Formats: sequence, structure tokens, C-alpha cells
Amino acid sequence: MEVKCEHCGVKLNIPDEKLPKGQLVAINCPKCKKKFTVDTRPKKEDSGRPSARPSEPVYEETYSYDDYSMDESLGFIEEDARLALVMDTNPEHTSKIKEAVESLGYKFIESPNVRDAMGKLRFHHFDLLILSNGFDGTDLDDSPIMRYLNHLSMSVRRRMFLTLIDSEFKTMDNMMAFAKSANLVVNENDIDKLGAILKRAISEHERFYKVFFDTLVETGKV
Repeated sequence: MEVKCEHCGVKLNIPDEKLPKGQLVAINCPKCKKKFTVDTRPKKEDSGRPSARPSEPVYEETYSYDDYSMDESLGFIEEDARLALVMDTNPEHTSKIKEAVESLGYKFIESPNVRDAMGKLRFHHFDLLILSNGFDGTDLDDSPIMRYLNHLSMSVRRRMFLTLIDSEFKTMDNMMAFAKSANLVVNENDIDKLGAILKRAISEHERFYKVFFDTLVETGKV
């Protein structure tokens, strides 16, 4: 759903799956920081008659962007920019990952903790996600981020390329990636070669899905 801040006019594209249905949702604009509401209640019943409205509006405060993140770097992004969200608490790793993703033309976006990352994921689309084991003190198997991603609809999830990093992984082990619901797994000792690894893996991924996405475009489904 495309929504527009009634105060500053900035447009936000929020996947329908990320908005609660049948409510007035309160959103804090990431640009001007003012609150505006989005109405996800049905306009009409199946009979064509106007649907009933609650006597008092209900606001879903948990969808306030500022409750999750104070990062202003996402407020002024070019429309066709490819975004990479990096979730790694090791500064040395983060520096190398930044160099790798920027060499491939992605805009590097860093997240300091799980709460901030969840806020970014709710309000923005990321083409590339890189999540390291132990991010914010959480193992991959217990990660709220992994649970969130695994509950997204396939139409949303397949447009994200998820890379997991751990000391126990064999780099580009497709069976392990499948078991972890990821597109790519990388051993942390191979971070120095991450740019080349990502380039190859993303290229193979895009070739695999090209026919599928071309068909969606031709049938008017995207």
C-alpha cells in the first residue's frame, strides 16, 4: 500500500502484509516525525452497503516508526535505489560487508540491534539482507528477525536475498541455506571474499527467478 504523510507529503510504500487489517493505523512519518493515520478498514461490505465504523477510532501504536528507529538515513532514498540491510555487531565484519555490498551497487544500511532492524523491515523494502549469527546476542535459530521473515508472504519474501553468516557454515552450501530458509550461507572466515561470493550467488538467483518475474509482469500481477 502506498501511503502519503498528510503533513509533509512524503510517500511511503508499505507492503499490505505489514499493516493490520480493519484498523486505523497510527504511523510516525520517518521524514517529518509527525503522526498520521492510515485507514485499512474496508470501505464497503460485499453487499455494496457502507461497512460499519467503530464509534471510536482504534490506533495501532506498535507501528510507530520512531518506536523502533531514529535512523534518518532511510528518509531520503532514491526511488530505484537497491538497499542492503546489514545486521552484524562485529565492527570489523561490518566494515568489510559495507565495502562488499557497496561494490555491488547497494546502499549500505546498518542496524545496531534487533528492535531497530525490525522497525526498518516493517517500513522499508530491502533487496539484500545480511544477518550474522550472534547479532544483538541472539543465535540464528532463536532470532526474532528470522521468525519475522519466515512469516512473510512468499510474494514479499522472494524479493529479498537473505544471506546468513556463521563460523560453522560452509560457504555457498545450498542445502544448509535451504534448511535455514536463506538464499546464501557464508562462513565468517570468507568475509574478505564476500563481494565476489554475493555477486555470483545473486546472479544465479536472478537467473533462476527471471522467467517467473517476467511472467508476473506480462500477466499484470506486479
